[in-house]
Amino acid sequence: MPKPLRIGLTGGIASGKTTVANLFAALGVTVIDTDIIAREVVQAGQPALAEIRAAFGADVFDAHGTLDRSAMRRHVFADAAARHRLEAILHPKIQRETIRRIAAANGDYLLVVVPLLSESLLREHVDRILVVDCDEDTQIRRLLARDSGSEEQARRILASQASREQRLAIADDVVHNDSDVESLSAQVSGLHDTYTALAHLPAS
Repeated sequence: MPKPLRIGLTGGIASGKTTVANLFAALGVTVIDTDIIAREVVQAGQPALAEIRAAFGADVFDAHGTLDRSAMRRHVFADAAARHRLEAILHPKIQRETIRRIAAANGDYLLVVVPLLSESLLREHVDRILVVDCDEDTQIRRLLARDSGSEEQARRILASQASREQRLAIADDVVHNDSDVESLSAQVSGLHDTYTALAHLPAS
């Protein structure tokens, strides 16, 4: 049987990737979200948790021994070396599990949500790239509303990621998320038709 067409979904933080992924999921599309996998690999009993404690100490854990994601976020986005250390622990585990789920997926096409796709080895495991795009001021406004951090921290997070121009440079398709949900839904519906048609083209 032919493999599903693999669409890599990416975009900057607070650009609306989850909203777009949920719209595709509502159409019956398999969605593999690396952010969800990232949370799973740091659950209690997972090897990554012990590695993070060894690398960063108890300050990034709460009283119950659970990873304090807010504390970790503040730490790694203020210290590039710490961020790279965390990525070295987590990224290989996330990539292995993502590739396993891609191989097990069925359907005409699937969506692989990877926030840092332009820098990720997972880019080699997708056939087409969809970028969720909005301007930086919109990202910052949404990020502050969502996480209640400072604007300074929000700008540090944006600066640590690929730029808007770098993301758009790798895009095969773009969803513009600077309007309302109705506009977003219409764009996703059109892309769903496109990807379904592409999935049924004969192999070259």
